[in-house]
Amino acid sequence: MMTLLKQRSFRDLAYQAGFVGTLIAMVVTFAVTAAINLDAQGMTSGFGFLQRSTGWGVSFSLIPFDTSDTYLRVIWVGLLNSMFLGAISLTLATFIGVGIAIMRVSGNRMAGLIGTVYVEIFRNLPLLLQLFFWYAILTSLPQPRQAIDIAGVAFISGRGTYLPGLNVTGTSAFLCAIATCAAIGLAIWLNTARRFAHMSTGRKRASRQALWGGLVLLIVVLLLAGRIPDTPLLNVPYLKGLNFRDGVRISPELLACIIAISIYGGAYIGEIVRAGFNAVGKGQSEAGQALGLSTWQIFSRIRLPLAIRAVMPTLINQYVWLFKATTIGIAIGFVDFFFVISTSINQSGQTLELIAILMGGFLAINYSMAWVLNRVNDAIRLKGTQLRG
Repeated sequence: MMTLLKQRSFRDLAYQAGFVGTLIAMVVTFAVTAAINLDAQGMTSGFGFLQRSTGWGVSFSLIPFDTSDTYLRVIWVGLLNSMFLGAISLTLATFIGVGIAIMRVSGNRMAGLIGTVYVEIFRNLPLLLQLFFWYAILTSLPQPRQAIDIAGVAFISGRGTYLPGLNVTGTSAFLCAIATCAAIGLAIWLNTARRFAHMSTGRKRASRQALWGGLVLLIVVLLLAGRIPDTPLLNVPYLKGLNFRDGVRISPELLACIIAISIYGGAYIGEIVRAGFNAVGKGQSEAGQALGLSTWQIFSRIRLPLAIRAVMPTLINQYVWLFKATTIGIAIGFVDFFFVISTSINQSGQTLELIAILMGGFLAINYSMAWVLNRVNDAIRLKGTQLRG
């Protein structure tokens, strides 16, 4: 025994086993204590409540839901709503951030001043305060009868923004979204992966054209196949009585969350991307000029790719943070993942189980997003041998 204790490998293993054993004992003690306390209060533990009917409805859902549906379905509704809000907000924040970064490094004093003012204002105001500000503006817009008319096909009012929609099944719309995301991913892979570095420009252009052409054809086929029978493909909203009918309604709560997160996140992403632009040496642009490349070609093929490579790890952290910021929607009543969990706790009393579901959901989403983006970062980053010469 003394011989084993003198071996460093054995001692390290013993320390690790003791640490893990202590953690397991603490978890088991916590679980047993919680179960005893719940039994003393007459509360049942477990996840059987997920199959019970909620008895309450939600104001926004991407899938059909009514008061007779189960807690499991309402949690799924909240999760889908959060992912929907996150996908739109993060995409818009990225475009805004890249645009602000370009303005700040463009060399144009007016554009640089506008970009600086934008960053200093929206980065330094609390996100929750910005949410309340945009929500107050949206709910103060005219009523439907006096709604702002946009070309007779879209309307903006205090009850929501009404846009043309498609009379297609949810499955068809979901498949179209998946196909679009897959096409964008393939396009990024084609442009950045090292295995395509030696492909000729003409062949790359033909591949991109085939990719986007195939995507358009696939979307058209999916929409026509998924069209609801005896209805027109395009569904335009119209005023009837005191409100609009048909079309797609974007509630003030959803729109306020999208605007607040996009603008706030765009300020941070703008600074991150600007740092990436500043990290690209002037020699790279001068080399492009020497080769006869235009200003746009130098930007799109040299400066922007190198800047994204430099700041990709920081951008991943920012995306994860921004997705967690979608929980602010509960402050104005948007039905997101956090909202339905909070309401379910109040209605069912299953606090521990629902908090565990909330934590597990956010861990799964954020880890999946970070894993995918880290794989992208691994594919586009410059290796040590590529930095020499």
